[in-house]
Amino acid sequence: MNKKWVPYILILLMVIAIIVIKQCKSNQEPAPKPKVTNNDKQEDPASNKTDRDKGFDRRTSYLEYSNHAKCRMLCRKISQVEVEEIMRDGKINYNKSDLQNARCPRYAVEGVTNDDQRVRIVYAQCNESTTVVTVIDLETDFKCSCPGDDDKYKNRN
Repeated sequence: MNKKWVPYILILLMVIAIIVIKQCKSNQEPAPKPKVTNNDKQEDPASNKTDRDKGFDRRTSYLEYSNHAKCRMLCRKISQVEVEEIMRDGKINYNKSDLQNARCPRYAVEGVTNDDQRVRIVYAQCNESTTVVTVIDLETDFKCSCPGDDDKYKNRN
């Protein structure tokens, strides 16, 4: 065999060795573990990582009530069940909402209760909770005497 072919044969053998080594390494990688899902397990609402800064979060598990809202609900005969139904199914009135509020965005959500009251409920959505700020009947002017009432700021349409 001619000595001039030896370097070419060595290079060819090295290329073949590199290809074989790469294929062996790719075959030795462990197979990905199958993803296990358990659809029967219910997630804890507190662990659910929904970004509450992107739109109105309609989950009632975060709902709290201000003293003013409790007084208005009692005066206007609106139950917590109805407040939760409006929160889930009501329509946001963006003209009456304050999404740029410095503390928490405020959403004015409107709907009809079980006893056909047309209402607007204002929810302040903070990071940890959503607070019912006030409950307004859009058709009947109830005479309520609740904390924080002031003639200058009547809750009207």
